[in-house]
Amino acid sequence: MNQEREEKTDEILEENNGGIGSAFSSLPEGCISNIISLTTPKDACRASTVSRVFKSASESDTVWERFLPYDYKQIISKPVGPPLSYATKKDLFFNLCHSPMIINDANCFWLSKSSGKKCYMICARELEIAWKDDPRFWRWKSIPESRLAEYSYGLDVVAKAYVRFSEDIKSSLDRDDPQDCYVYLTQASQRRRDRQWSTRQMYNKPGRDPQPRADGWMEILLGEFFNDKGEGDVEMKLLETEILTSKLGLIVEGIELRSKEE
Repeated sequence: MNQEREEKTDEILEENNGGIGSAFSSLPEGCISNIISLTTPKDACRASTVSRVFKSASESDTVWERFLPYDYKQIISKPVGPPLSYATKKDLFFNLCHSPMIINDANCFWLSKSSGKKCYMICARELEIAWKDDPRFWRWKSIPESRLAEYSYGLDVVAKAYVRFSEDIKSSLDRDDPQDCYVYLTQASQRRRDRQWSTRQMYNKPGRDPQPRADGWMEILLGEFFNDKGEGDVEMKLLETEILTSKLGLIVEGIELRSKEE
C-alpha cells in the first residue's frame, strides 16, 4: 500500500513538473547525482522532494562530498575533543553547519549552510591585544554564557578598522585605504547615555555600529576581502586612533571569518 502511494505521488510530481521529473528519472542514478552535485546544498535538499529516484540521488555521498571543502578530511582529523560521528557525508555537512568544531585549542571551524564554504573564529586569546598579558588590563575567563557586561564605560570612542592582505599593508601605511572604516564598540543609544556622564570631547565621525546577533552577542563588521591570489596572510586590525582612554566592561569572544552570504 505504501509503495502504491509513493508511486502515485511520483506520477503527480512528474505531471506538475511538465514531464521534467520523468525525463531525468530515466537517467542512471549516478548521473543524476553528478548533476545535483553541481548545484548548491539548498538545491540538493529541494531535489530530494521530487521523487524517490531524486531523493536517493540527492542524498548520496557523491553529492555531499562535492559540497564539503577539498581539505575537510585534514580538518576533521584533528578535533579538540571526541572525533566527529556521522553516517553519511550529508550528516557530516550538516553537523559542521550547526555544530562548530573546536580546532587548534580554542579556534572554531564550521561550514556555511548555503554554500558549504569554510568559516573560522579566531578566539580572543589568539588575537594580538595591547597589554593582554597584563592582569591590570585584561582578565581571561571562560564563561560560556557571557555576552555584554552589565556596567561599562570608555567604549564610546570611534576606532579605525581594516582588513587587508599583508603584502598590501606596507604600501598603504601612510595613506588611507578606501576599504578602511570607522567603527564604534557601542550603539548610538548607548553612546548618547555615556555622553551625559562624560566631560571629554567626543569625535562624532560616521562609523559602523555593532549589530545584535541571534546568539545574544554584538558584532562589528571590520571589513571584507576577496582572495584571488591563492594562499597568503590577511591582517585584521581595530585601532583606537583619536583618544586613548581607560575602558571597562569590554568582553571579546574573537574575530569571525565567514563567507559573505553568511
